[in-house]
Amino acid sequence: MSAAALRVLVVDDEPPIRKLLRMGLAAEGYQTLEAPNGKTALELLDPAPDLIILDLGLPDAHGHDLLRKIRERDDSVPVVVLSGRGDAAGKVEALDLGADDYVTKPFGMDELLARMRTALRHQLQTHGERPIFRVGELSVDLVRRIVKVDEREIRLSPKEYDLLRVLVQHAGKVLTHKFLLGKLWDDLTDTQYLRVYVRQLRQKIETDPERPKYVLTETGVGYRLRASD
Repeated sequence: MSAAALRVLVVDDEPPIRKLLRMGLAAEGYQTLEAPNGKTALELLDPAPDLIILDLGLPDAHGHDLLRKIRERDDSVPVVVLSGRGDAAGKVEALDLGADDYVTKPFGMDELLARMRTALRHQLQTHGERPIFRVGELSVDLVRRIVKVDEREIRLSPKEYDLLRVLVQHAGKVLTHKFLLGKLWDDLTDTQYLRVYVRQLRQKIETDPERPKYVLTETGVGYRLRASD
């Protein structure tokens, strides 16, 4: 699928933001649809766009309520949320409701385009898990359960491997603390357990665990595995 064929629905009540996105996306070959409010956004879901850029602050609908309705209609279309700089709780809620990623206002087009590409790749990958994931010097063989850094095999505990596997399956996507805890432990909600295993995993796969380049922290939200090159 070429970029020129992709239809992006922009949901934002601010005309300057919509104009910025319209021009920036058109320059990259995307076709844009625009909705200044939640009502129009829901009307433009049929036929489904290839990706949605959703501002959480809308005049006629709470962004999270609109996201919930979008997910009830279509659980696969990638959604990239636009959020305020200090709204960590809003970002977490949006991700837990099914958003694929977020960009903090003010943002640059290069950053937004990168987030869009990652979300679109992730959507395609969910239709068939890749047996081997590679990024930088890290490789993860999901069939043979072999992890290597610079061709050197790394021994992980079962829980460390489970954590890495979940991150690999969603590479490039922000995974909230709640999501990861639910995947790794059925009944634990204390993020300290997660931090311990992230720290242990970084000690084994990162050249400098204090400055990780693979398992990245999204402050106040969760973690993201660097997407494949």
